Amino acid sequence: MTPVIVALYDDFGVAQRVRTELVADGFPTDRVELTSQTESGQADAEPGESYWRKVSNYFHTLFDQTGDSASADQFADRVRKGSSAITVHPRSDHELDSARTILRQHHPADFREEHANN
Repeated sequence: MTPVIVALYDDFGVAQRVRTELVADGFPTDRVELTSQTESGQADAEPGESYWRKVSNYFHTLFDQTGDSASADQFADRVRKGSSAITVHPRSDHELDSARTILRQHHPADFREEHANN
């Protein structure tokens, strides 16, 4: 099982601070992603005719593996309306616990933890 954690923040500045804190805690920058109206992150690498289609495809890539397509649509819509998402790909129990703590202490508007099969 490969975990992924996604937290949604209504304030872009908070999302930026969360990303900085995760990297300062030791997460490599390629395992911490910020997706917003201002910063596309990994969503830009997804197929799609528009940025918003790419954002939707990105969240479906994350959530559909566990059958949670409703979350994908909700997160994509919230980003389209101005929220910012932080996605973390932890690789150990320590990283999982650390990411949960950092993400939650900044009071996300939404928080999802998925464990997809490889």
